[in-house]
This record gives sequence, structure tokens and C-alpha cells, in this order.
Amino acid sequence: MAAAIVVRADYTSLELRRFARRCSDADQVRRLMAVALILDGGSRSEAAKMAGVTLQIVRDWVLRFNDGGPDGLATRKAPGRASILNDAQRARLAEMVETGPIPAAHGVVRWRLCDLAQWLWDEFQLSITRHTLGRELRAMGYRKLSARPRHRGQKPDDIAIFKKSLLPAWRKSDATSRKERL
Repeated sequence: MAAAIVVRADYTSLELRRFARRCSDADQVRRLMAVALILDGGSRSEAAKMAGVTLQIVRDWVLRFNDGGPDGLATRKAPGRASILNDAQRARLAEMVETGPIPAAHGVVRWRLCDLAQWLWDEFQLSITRHTLGRELRAMGYRKLSARPRHRGQKPDDIAIFKKSLLPAWRKSDATSRKERL
């Protein structure tokens, strides 16, 4: 069995407990208390049992504490999946979106997400879904805009007929309205 990883000694268990008292992150407090128990001379198994985790997780906490001190035990956001497009590909995509498609070359008169996904495949051999491409474009500052639909048989004169004319905000009462009571 391998030797246990040594916990850095520049913090005492009392300092870690004080830090835990001031901390508002409950998970960080649990990690700090486990490391404080180890610094007090307790076993890693006791620390794991007290924190309700396995020995491997306590080992990971000790490594994080050795690297970053008490702040290294703070809850971190998961990094997520890496982007499919690199910076050069993203710049080329932005250039294509800005210039628009060439109907003779690209076969479309306006870019749709499925057309851009096909262009990315043709250009870089990258398979990307429409949803992922939409998120990438939104992160690049582009928004999905489309024109308001219009019926093919609509005539400009018909619009004026169907528009509602609003009454003025205030108007004088008609002569047939009730008389004021005295």
C-alpha cells in the first residue's frame, strides 16, 4: 500500500476551523473539517467517515488543499465540455455569416443553421448539430432573426382597411349621454 500524501503544515487545525466558521459554503466547511481532523492526527478513514465520503475523495481534498490552501477546497463550477470550434474556425464562420451565402456556390439565398452546419462539414470536416451551432453563434454575439411572415397574395391597400383606428384618449360626451345630477 502506498504512503499517504502529507498535508501541508503551514495551517493548523485551529486555523482551518476558524476559517470554516467564517465560510458560507457548506461543502467547503465539510472539506475543511475533514482536513482539520487529519491535521489533529486523525486517520483518513475517520475523516472520510465524518465527511460521509470515500477515502479517494479525502485524498483528492488533501491534494486540493496542498495546492490552494483553504480556498482550494471551495466548491468549483465544472468546466463543461470543450468547444468543438477553435478560434480560427470561429473567425471563418463569422466571416461567412457576415458576407452571406453566394446562391450559385452555396445553393441557398440565406443562411440557416442546417446550411451552416453543412458548410462547416464541407470546410473543416466537423460534424456539429444545429443546436450546438446555434449556441456557438449566440456566444459569438449573433441572434436568430427572421422577417415577419407575409401572405403571398397580400395587397398594400388591404392593410389600411383592416387597421384599427384608435379613439382619442379624451373626447367630449355625446348629447345623448346622461345629464349630470344636481
